Amino acid sequence: MTDFWTTPGGWTLLTLGQILLVTVGILLSCAFLIWGDRKLFAGVQMRKGPNVVGPFGLLQSFADLGKFLLKELIIPAGADKFVFLLAPLISVTLALGAWAAIPLAPHWIVSNINVGILYLFAVSSLGVYGIIMGGWASNSKYPFLGALRSAAQMISYEVSIGFVIVTVILLSGSMNLDVIVQKQAGGFLNWNVLGGAGPKGLIGAVVMIPMAVIFFISTLAETNRPPFDLPEAESELVAGYQVEYGSTPYMLFYLAETSNIILMSALTATLFFGGWHAPWPEGYLKGVSPLLVSLHGFFFFAIKTLFFFLLNGMVRAVVPRYRYDQLMRLGWKVFLPTSLAAVAAMGLIRVYWLTP
Repeated sequence: MTDFWTTPGGWTLLTLGQILLVTVGILLSCAFLIWGDRKLFAGVQMRKGPNVVGPFGLLQSFADLGKFLLKELIIPAGADKFVFLLAPLISVTLALGAWAAIPLAPHWIVSNINVGILYLFAVSSLGVYGIIMGGWASNSKYPFLGALRSAAQMISYEVSIGFVIVTVILLSGSMNLDVIVQKQAGGFLNWNVLGGAGPKGLIGAVVMIPMAVIFFISTLAETNRPPFDLPEAESELVAGYQVEYGSTPYMLFYLAETSNIILMSALTATLFFGGWHAPWPEGYLKGVSPLLVSLHGFFFFAIKTLFFFLLNGMVRAVVPRYRYDQLMRLGWKVFLPTSLAAVAAMGLIRVYWLTP
């Protein structure tokens, strides 16, 4: 039986099983994290939030799922029906497909590719097409304006995200996310946010701490989250690119957005905060079974991802929305020059300070 898994058929079944397991895990995480996000938002506003369906309201997301599935699907008379329905499918497929390159724990990764960062960057760049197609196919001015805003916003902040990631690549010497995490082993002083080379690398923290902050803020803009939710600013565009959507297609857009937020939280933990590694040396794991090592790693990865997701939710709750010109000024006049200077600075530190 062991030989079967090394055959093409066995490998295919194993990969499909991994994909299914990760997809189901992400969908369940979305359900409960949406509940957590709503409870957090309610707490800031001194409300109770969801508390009726299930214990503590935990099943509210599943009730919403049933509502979306049972509602009538209405397509505007002037819409391009094929593109209108294809747009949310593209968005959710790309959002879930990006998880293939994320290392969840030691040996827990669907596709351990050498250019994992490039894969993620390509998939996140394609995500804007779903929004543009949804806005254009609706045949309405508000969705189209929201889609154009979204395209400009996502492209603007992808530039600074790209340069921030270059600093991580310079520090780690690899574009493989698994290798980037492994190089942060040995305690928090080896995390990329603090220079990634123990006490000697702390000089790199002068560059990497601002880069981690810029990366986190840019992910808010990349996922259209407040205070950068200009594509769906209800005070101006009703609901932006998804104003004509209802029922299941709207749910798919919402699922894609939530999945992307969790992905960016996971990516922040992976690139800057040690991924699955604990904040202390893990010598106690020697001689422990691989399954327990993986579960230990997944626990810390999940805790870090949850922390950044909740931080994302707090920003949404307490920071007022930016104007569109402020959004663009921040991206092009502040983040872009800062990240470019950081790439040059990290290159100098890597060559003249951290080279053995």
